[in-house]
Amino acid sequence: MRIEVLGPFALTVNGRSVAPTAGKPRTVLALLSTRHGRAVPAATLIRELWSGRPPASAAATLQTYIFQLRRTLRGAGLSSRLISTVRGGYRLELPSEAVDVHEYQSLAALGDRAAALGAHEDAARLLREALRLWRGPGALLDVERGPALEPEAQRLELSRSALTERRIDAELAIGRHAELLGELAALTVQDPMNERHCAQQMVALYRCGRRLDALSTFQRLRNGMAAELSVEPGPALRELHRAVIDSVPALDRFTVPLQLLPR
Repeated sequence: MRIEVLGPFALTVNGRSVAPTAGKPRTVLALLSTRHGRAVPAATLIRELWSGRPPASAAATLQTYIFQLRRTLRGAGLSSRLISTVRGGYRLELPSEAVDVHEYQSLAALGDRAAALGAHEDAARLLREALRLWRGPGALLDVERGPALEPEAQRLELSRSALTERRIDAELAIGRHAELLGELAALTVQDPMNERHCAQQMVALYRCGRRLDALSTFQRLRNGMAAELSVEPGPALRELHRAVIDSVPALDRFTVPLQLLPR
C-alpha cells in the first residue's frame, strides 16, 4: 500500500489505484493520511468537509464516508481495520514508510546532514532524490482543501521551495554552475523578489564568466524591490554584489557560495 500527497492525492495497492474518486470521501482519506498514526477528531473532519457550516446530518454522513472507505480498503485486499475508530474520531493505522512524505523528509534530512559534513556531492544527490518524489506543482492538488489540509499543503510546498534552494547550494558547491543557469533563470522569473535565488544566479553567472550579467541580476532585483516595496536588498546580498564588483577570488571556489548567500 502506498499513499502519495506530493502532487495529486493517490492511494495504490500493488501499483493499482484504489483511491476514492468522490470528493468528500477523498478529502477524509487525505486528511487521515496526512495525520497517519494519529487520531483525527470527528469535529476536525466535519469542519474540513463543510467549512464550518455542517448540515444537521454531518456526524452520520461522516460515518457513512468512513464505512465507504473501509469497504474500499477491503475491496483492495486490505484490512478495514486500517481505519480505526478512536475516542472522538478516527485514525489511519499505517506505517510511515507507506507515505511519500515520510520518504521525502527522510531523504531531505540525510541530504542536509551530508551538506553539514561538507559532502556536497552526496547532499546534491539526496536532495534531488527527495525533490523527485513530487509529482506536480503542489501538494494534494486534486483534493478540496479546507482549514486543516490547506495549511498542510502550504507547509509542504514551502518545504519544497526551501529544499530546492539547499539543493542548488549543494550543486554550486560541486561546480555545476553552468548546468544551473536555466533553472535559476526560471526561478527568478517565478519569484523575482527571492534574494536567495538571486544570489545563487549571481554566483552561477559569475563563475561562467558572465560578471556583467551577474551585476545586472542584482540591479534587476534591487529596482523591483525599490519600486514595489520601497526597500533595499538585504546586507548579505549587497555583500555578494560588492564581491562580484571586486572579483573576490573566493567566488571562484566551489565550496564558498554558502557564506555569501542570504539565509
